Amino acid sequence: MRRIRNDLIDSYDEELEMEIEDRTVAELIGEESPARSPKDAAQDKENRRQYFRELFRLQAELVKLQDWVVSTGHKVVILFEGRDAAGKGGVIKRITQRLNPRVCRVAALPAPNDRERTQWYFQRYVSHLPAAGEIVLFDRSWYNRAGVERVMGFCTDDQYEEFFRTVPEFEKMLVRSGIQLIKYWFSISDEEQHLRFLGRIHDPLKQWKLSPMDLESRRRWEEYTKAKEVMLERTHIPEAPWWVVQADDKKKARLNCIHHLLQQMPYQETAHPPIVLPERVRHEDYVRTPVPQNIVVPEIY
Repeated sequence: MRRIRNDLIDSYDEELEMEIEDRTVAELIGEESPARSPKDAAQDKENRRQYFRELFRLQAELVKLQDWVVSTGHKVVILFEGRDAAGKGGVIKRITQRLNPRVCRVAALPAPNDRERTQWYFQRYVSHLPAAGEIVLFDRSWYNRAGVERVMGFCTDDQYEEFFRTVPEFEKMLVRSGIQLIKYWFSISDEEQHLRFLGRIHDPLKQWKLSPMDLESRRRWEEYTKAKEVMLERTHIPEAPWWVVQADDKKKARLNCIHHLLQQMPYQETAHPPIVLPERVRHEDYVRTPVPQNIVVPEIY
């Protein structure tokens, strides 16, 4: 329970930043919080302080990267793959948190519908590719075919082999078109995924993340491992290599991934003209119309 408690604290750091202290884990799981020594509490507080200090510094660099992408017309696609509960969503949130959603957007596609199943496999992904000055983050991608579709039997052997024949050429074509393609695999241990699933079971705000497919992935751990090994071996190409993020420690994984991402582009700080707030124009005959009280949201807080 101590390990689950620590994992819950980490997960709420993602959503509530330093306000986690206002909501105790005992409230979440309905039990008394394990006793902690003052030394442990002080160390935890210092670790969080260091984490956020470095996170904010890296996010400031991401803003500079965003400005450089816009000014140069660069096109970037970043794929995030990994096991369920590996921390892909957490790093995506941290990357996009301070950025302009018109420049940096997330593509998280649902399962294909009946029409999409009859299309060329890559077709529904192509529509999400970036134009000049845009960054697209894929929360899972066309590599679903090499992972979940293979393990769960959602594709045939012929479709699986055709994917491996096609994907290197597809990605080379993207690179030749001017898109920079960066691929991350988030790697966690069997024990760590087990504990994160337990943490989600005990967290009422995150139980929705445990789909039947996620639960089945626990049972098929070894099959997913074999599928991942084949995928990395057959799709690691010079034009778009795989980068593996060690993700048993979620906070370190986020910092390491963002730091590595920043190294992949020769961005520079973009000069901006000074911003001057214009004077508000006032007219003597202007009278603001009162808002009808029946449409005002009640001030409960």
